[in-house]
Amino acid sequence: MKKSKAETAETRKRIIEAAQREFRRNGVKGTGVSEVMAAAGLTHGGFYRHFESKEQLSAEVLDQATHIGAGNAESAAEGGPEAIRSYVESLLSKTYRDDRLDGCVLVSMGSELARSDDSVRHAASNGFKALVEAFTRYYSDAGPEAEGEAIFTMSSLIGAMTMARMIDDPAFSDRVLEEAKKRLVKTPAKASTKAPAARKTPARKTSTTTARRGRAPGVPHSS
Repeated sequence: MKKSKAETAETRKRIIEAAQREFRRNGVKGTGVSEVMAAAGLTHGGFYRHFESKEQLSAEVLDQATHIGAGNAESAAEGGPEAIRSYVESLLSKTYRDDRLDGCVLVSMGSELARSDDSVRHAASNGFKALVEAFTRYYSDAGPEAEGEAIFTMSSLIGAMTMARMIDDPAFSDRVLEEAKKRLVKTPAKASTKAPAARKTPARKTSTTTARRGRAPGVPHSS
């Protein structure tokens, strides 16, 4: 019996969600199509009715996951200084570090993405740009430096968490998080002091400046 469009879309969604879990757990290269389909409760042969290749699946996993991540960043940016502070502290927490099956896909898959094919790297690039765009609006008072501040903040968050998960010394891993948090959770020189106006998130496509002397850019502290 031929499946309806709704059933086909639901099956495709199941495959993407299963792939995201398996990629986080075992890495992209360490996960085969058969493992993804088994995790989705489906047979291996059905994969190619939904995707042309594992690379296409990887790109769609990134597209979906980073779309959600960008939405979270945008909500924090629209919430103002306290929301941003909470967002940063959450992303640099030990709980977030230890939950390797959740969180930012650019952290969990980052090292592999640099060696992926063009379609996968393009999806990752778009995801990072969406995160930067959300924070650029928060730093709107910084004028032409707003995007640079956002790039610095997002790069620092992703880089610090990637290293904290990589390091095998628990105490040093904790310190990486604390040092990043200490420098990011502070008032940047020209960051907006009010919540930016809400902006509708654009339709999803399928698929900071350096530290100033004596003062690093970051996000507002409540004190």
